[in-house]
Amino acid sequence: MKKILTLFAVVGMMAFSSCEGPEGPPGQDGLIAEVFELQNINFDYNNADGYNIYRKLTPNIFNSDVVLIYRLAGTIDATTPVWQQIPRTLYLNQGELDYDFDFSREDFTIYARGTYDLALTPDLIRNQTFRIVIVPGAFSTTSKSVSKPDYSDYYQVIKQYNIDDSNIKVLK
Repeated sequence: MKKILTLFAVVGMMAFSSCEGPEGPPGQDGLIAEVFELQNINFDYNNADGYNIYRKLTPNIFNSDVVLIYRLAGTIDATTPVWQQIPRTLYLNQGELDYDFDFSREDFTIYARGTYDLALTPDLIRNQTFRIVIVPGAFSTTSKSVSKPDYSDYYQVIKQYNIDDSNIKVLK
């Protein structure tokens, strides 16, 4: 009986101690920020909300995720766009124009509201381009010791979250 117990003990020790090997290469942690683009889109008008752009999020995002939206404000040259985070207020000769948005797990809406008739400035409500960045909640709720990007700077955000913006998904 003692020999059987000794045999089981030796076999057990070998089984539990021989499962080690070299550590594998680091991989992704499964938390990937995503970027989508709305290209050359026109704001729709309705009496309840005024000018807006509405889109569903497919698939739905998690409750803890954060949505950031940037408007293409211009370009420095053919390869250098200028992105402005919204909400944003533009102060124009006609009055003030506000770009704003809201989001849920299922959708988002971008609004254009002003202190004047926005139809007077069609270049600001027609053929607009927006980038929508979805930051996973684990990134947005990290401890205060982790350096967070300046969310108003699109390029800092994509660098911080390792986003490859050369292959953006275009929303229709």
